Amino acid sequence: MERRRFRPREKKYEEYAYVLDFMFREIRAVGPGRRRVVGPVVQLVGEDYFTLLEAVAKMGVELKPQDRVYIGRNEREYIAYIVGRISYNDLTAAAKAELPIAVETIVARNEKRFVEFFNTAGPLTPRLHALELLPGIGKRFMWLIVEERQKRPFESFEDLQKRTGLPNPVKIIARRVLEELMTDPRYRLFTRPP
Repeated sequence: MERRRFRPREKKYEEYAYVLDFMFREIRAVGPGRRRVVGPVVQLVGEDYFTLLEAVAKMGVELKPQDRVYIGRNEREYIAYIVGRISYNDLTAAAKAELPIAVETIVARNEKRFVEFFNTAGPLTPRLHALELLPGIGKRFMWLIVEERQKRPFESFEDLQKRTGLPNPVKIIARRVLEELMTDPRYRLFTRPP
């Protein structure tokens, strides 16, 4: 009998993020090195997985809320290093106020990705469809979306709205993302568990 090798899942990192708050303060990072940081601290939301992060900006850099910055593994222009993931409750009041705007911006700028969700979302259980987890979408809208996408896939948010009568898909998806970030839901559609 052949032994199966354990394959660790590839870690997924954010490449870009949106600035929620920029401040000069002291933070204590937890971890093996347990370092203390004094400097320009940035709270961010990731573009791909909506990961909430805290980072330290390079000295002399000033960032504004809603700035899109590169945080990937290669040379960064504005961010010195990522301190780590944070929860919604760790965000400053200013960051909490900016989060809905940033999430809506991310959804609007990645229209193709989120339209594809409407084209491919399926049942989670025999009684619950992934589309029903979106705020404002009940059984009626869910069946309407499923019927319309069987005729032909949706091409844009505008196409989705015209064919189903669904009010503003950007706001609907953004509300679900915020719900997933603020609470610990049973099912996650767009975010990763903390």
